[in-house]
Amino acid sequence: MLTMTRLGGVVRAMAVAIGLGACGPALAAVTISETPNGSPAPSLTMRDNLDWLALGAVGGTSPVSGIVVTLFGGAAAVTGSSDGRYAAPFLTGQNGEGFGAGGSRQRSGVDATTYLTTGSTLAQRDARAEIILPYLTLDLGLLWGSVDDHNALALFAGDTLVGTVRGGDVIAGASGNQGPQGTRYINIRSDAAFDRLVASSAGYAFEFDNIAFGPAVAIAAPAALGVFVVGVLGLAAVRLRFR
Repeated sequence: MLTMTRLGGVVRAMAVAIGLGACGPALAAVTISETPNGSPAPSLTMRDNLDWLALGAVGGTSPVSGIVVTLFGGAAAVTGSSDGRYAAPFLTGQNGEGFGAGGSRQRSGVDATTYLTTGSTLAQRDARAEIILPYLTLDLGLLWGSVDDHNALALFAGDTLVGTVRGGDVIAGASGNQGPQGTRYINIRSDAAFDRLVASSAGYAFEFDNIAFGPAVAIAAPAALGVFVVGVLGLAAVRLRFR
C-alpha cells in the first residue's frame, strides 16, 4: 500500500526524471568560439575572477557569483607559475574584460591573479577541479591558459554528462604554448543545460581563470513523461483515499 511518505518519494523521483529526461540523453551539441585576444560573450552576464579563493586546495563558495569550487588530487588555487607543474594564463586584448576591480579590464601580460590548476591525472588519478554553478545554464566562458591537447572540460547536468570540450577542440595541435598565442578566452554554447563543470588533465596541467556564465534556463518536461507522472500520482491518490 502506498503511504503518504512513499508518495512524496514518488513525486521527488518523478521530478528528477523530468529534470534529466525519462532515459539517458545523448550528448548535447556543444559549440565553442575563441580568439587569442577575445572576451566573454555579452550573454555571459555573471562573471567571477576567482580572486576570492584561498591559495591551495581549499576551494569554497564564491561570494561574487555563488559558484562552488571543490579541488581534488593535485588541483589547487595558485598564483604565478611553477616549472613543470603549472603556468599562469596570458592576458592580451580583451581577455580580462570585466574581471578587474569594479568590472574593469585586467592588465595585459602574465595573469598575476589567482587562478585554478587541475594537476595531472597521471600523477594523481583523482586530480580535478569541480565547479558547481548556482543554476542550469546553456552558456559558459573561461580563460584557458597554455592550452594542451590533454586538457578536458566536461559539462554535467547534475551527474549526467552533457558534453566535453578538449584542448584540441580549442587549438588544433595544442601543445601548451605559455605565451599570448597559447591562451584563449573560450565561449561555450550547449543545446542542453548544465550546472557542473569538471576540469581535468592527463598531464600537467589545465590552468584556467575568469569564469563567466549565462542566465538560468528552465527544463521543460517531455509531454509523454508529464502524462505518465499525472497517471502515477492519480493512482497513488486513489489508493490513499481507499486505504
